[in-house]
Amino acid sequence: MIKKITLYGLFAVLFLNYGCVKQASPGPKVKLQTSFGNIVIELNQKAAPITVKNFLGYVESGFYDGIIFHRVYSGFMIQTGQFNAQMQQKQAKAPIKNEFKISNTRGTVAMAKTPYNPDSATCQFFINLDDNSENLDHQNGGFTVFGKVVEGMDVVDKIAAVKVADIRLGNNIMEKVPVEPIVIISATVVSQ
Repeated sequence: MIKKITLYGLFAVLFLNYGCVKQASPGPKVKLQTSFGNIVIELNQKAAPITVKNFLGYVESGFYDGIIFHRVYSGFMIQTGQFNAQMQQKQAKAPIKNEFKISNTRGTVAMAKTPYNPDSATCQFFINLDDNSENLDHQNGGFTVFGKVVEGMDVVDKIAAVKVADIRLGNNIMEKVPVEPIVIISATVVSQ
């Protein structure tokens, strides 16, 4: 009888202690309210602290409000972060250090950057539509994943299916621009 009580007591202590163990808290979440619906991104401060701080700075300043998804590559990624519907580019802050640690798999959110310079990311980011790790994890120092879509992948997929065209912007050709603008109406921090 005493063994039985001791065993039950041990289980009770273990159960109560397990309930008191602090679970790893999720990172901050940002909601992108788009003209196609909402996308919620959970940020990963542990893997990419510089990038998350940079991204939150843009979000909190209202920088992304009114910005469009300007590149849509079906089966690859959708990109946003700097152009408005008139294809005018907002002025970004200084580039940040690359912090590549997490693979570019479906639903992850990563920073865009210029070719041949790993430390050139500023404000543009993209959402991976597929497992792009084979390509993006080994290119230009790897593309820093700083979050993942936790709500709204159906919205991401809807954006990925829009009609696109190549357009001339000054002396450059911009590829895969949605024919009808897909606007980020607002970007807000919904949990810290």
